[in-house]
Amino acid sequence: MKKNRSKEPFYHGTKAGLKAGDLIEPGFNSNYGKRKKAAYVYLSATLDAAIWGAELALGEGPGRIYIVEPTGAIEDDPNLTDKKFPGNPTKSYRSRGPLRIIGEVTGWQGHPPEQLKAMKENLERLKRLGIEAIED
Repeated sequence: MKKNRSKEPFYHGTKAGLKAGDLIEPGFNSNYGKRKKAAYVYLSATLDAAIWGAELALGEGPGRIYIVEPTGAIEDDPNLTDKKFPGNPTKSYRSRGPLRIIGEVTGWQGHPPEQLKAMKENLERLKRLGIEAIED
């Protein structure tokens, strides 16, 4: 684990309607796989990774991207690092501590419809294969 000492902004993509000061905490159902209770909350230092989060999140309504501040230690997200993207170029992280919302990104541009469709099809294929997010 590493403690966040960086001044770069962190983002979290979701469909939840939240406001500055709210906390995003682990313990809620994941957006992926069998939707078991998530042991972590996820954040990224890249807007693109947060856009994917907002576009792929379950639920009704538009995707939202929040600027967040980790309240605890963060570590590389093993779902997007190691063998998939060595060196963590997506700057994707996870934390067992809550994320505090400090703002919202508005006017962001989503991925092209065909790219979004391909990603959703791939996630559905992984679900059928029983491949879950890494939670250990």
